[in-house]
Amino acid sequence: MARALDLGGLERAAVRHLQRFPCSEDRLTFVLRRRIRRAEDLTEADRTALEAGLPEIIVKMRRMGLVDDAAYARALVDSLHRRGKGRRAIAAKLRERMVPEAQAEAALAHLHEETADPELEAALNYARRRRIGPFHRDPARRAERRDKDLAALGRQGFSYGVARQVVDGDGDGD
Repeated sequence: MARALDLGGLERAAVRHLQRFPCSEDRLTFVLRRRIRRAEDLTEADRTALEAGLPEIIVKMRRMGLVDDAAYARALVDSLHRRGKGRRAIAAKLRERMVPEAQAEAALAHLHEETADPELEAALNYARRRRIGPFHRDPARRAERRDKDLAALGRQGFSYGVARQVVDGDGDGD
């Protein structure tokens, strides 16, 4: 039989969640609220008390270093950029992961400080990974796959200009 949910149990649930899934403060709050809402053996007064204790748990997680929105945003932006996602796709993923707007903008700005043209670099990373454009296995088929390669880059959030530069280029970014 499961124990009734209390603040201690909610805090342990937060730690367990953060050990498996790094996330933002807003996302952690969402997860914990969902846990409170789904608990079947709670009265309305218990739910209200647990909801009131959520900010305290979030502050404790921040003090313990388990939640850091700025570091999480930077790590997510770097990871997505390495995988070949464009700025728009990265911004959408940050919104989806409930990263506050200020941290998201700072992380995206940090990316622009480190790379001369992050969009082109990300598009090249994606093209290399997916073997499209200049990285195609069979150079003879490159021309017939041009439209599909442009569409693939467009679906990743790259502008037509960047996609065309990658697909029609020689793979070195020039």
